Amino acid sequence: MKLDFTKYTNGLIPAIIQDNGTKTVLMLGYMNQEALDKTLETKKVTFFSRSKNRLWTKGEESGNFLELFSIQNDCDEDTLLIKVKPLGPTCHTGAATCWQEANESNFGFLSQLENVIQDRKNNSTKENSYVASLFEKGINKIAQKVGEEAVEVVIEAKDNDDSLFLNESADLLFHYLILLQAKGFKLDNVVEVLKERTR
Repeated sequence: MKLDFTKYTNGLIPAIIQDNGTKTVLMLGYMNQEALDKTLETKKVTFFSRSKNRLWTKGEESGNFLELFSIQNDCDEDTLLIKVKPLGPTCHTGAATCWQEANESNFGFLSQLENVIQDRKNNSTKENSYVASLFEKGINKIAQKVGEEAVEVVIEAKDNDDSLFLNESADLLFHYLILLQAKGFKLDNVVEVLKERTR
């Protein structure tokens, strides 16, 4: 790995720290060559602390280490992207990130849809929300609905109407997300099972 530590006057380069599992950005630190070498040697992320004017391994006092997963340099060879497994909260305030964000898996629109389903479950009535009405009917009705949608997907898969197939697939996924929440789970729980199977 070729890096340009001379580009900045203090000889430090920025190191962006990202949770390898959730892809959440946890913090920003700075490294010199010695900090990088120690990180590679110990597999625990070490920075050069500008306030302490010395090497500083994240977690040396709190125990909330950042276990190294991978290191990449950027196209200008003056910034690092370090993917880690955080052992506890990253921020000194006790927050998961230095931006006070939750460190949770994010599946883009599907995560937004999960949040909408949860909101409808908790804050809507069966009179004004289809989702709330399904939860009101209970697990048997929700499971039945998933089964019906699965059959419709199979039927449409055997035909040549791509639009109908995609619409039925969307219905199946939507109702499956509802079923997951009815059982007390989210998509992240299923993804973790799939990850375990690939190890």
